[in-house]
Amino acid sequence: MNHAPVPSSTLAITPAVANPFLLERTPFGKLLLTNAQGQRFEAVVPVRAFPIQAPEEGISVLDTEGHEVAWVPNLADLPQPTQDLLRQALALREFMPVIGRIVSVSGFSTPCTWAVETDRGACEFVLRGDEDIRRVGAEHSLLIADAHGIHYLVRDQLALDAHSKKILDRFL
Repeated sequence: MNHAPVPSSTLAITPAVANPFLLERTPFGKLLLTNAQGQRFEAVVPVRAFPIQAPEEGISVLDTEGHEVAWVPNLADLPQPTQDLLRQALALREFMPVIGRIVSVSGFSTPCTWAVETDRGACEFVLRGDEDIRRVGAEHSLLIADAHGIHYLVRDQLALDAHSKKILDRFL
């Protein structure tokens, strides 16, 4: 069986390659990627492959049509200005408040309103159903989706205060 190499426009970043692409911000605030072959891709978007379990690993850089133009196995392997640009772009794209404390719930049947303290401040949201609380990963992390589709992360449910754990136990 004859196996011809599969052409790929994806450029893998390895520690042996110091700077296989150049990433810069245009005057309009868009990211511009120039790969090692000199191809330029304007308005690229970085996307994390594993945003909760490994946020610094497996970052795909997509062009405007959704095609991968670069792959970053580990963000720490990139030069510092490129790391900063990618982190800034990822922060703008991703909005996932981290719950540090559950202050109260309006009731233990759904739908109910939750009052929580997050890394972005205090807020309230409506939980539609128990199925909107999902365990993620091997750790004790939870992902909670509100009625508007916003996802809230509980990094470690065992690290929460006793009051918050008691509330969560009623829903899990």
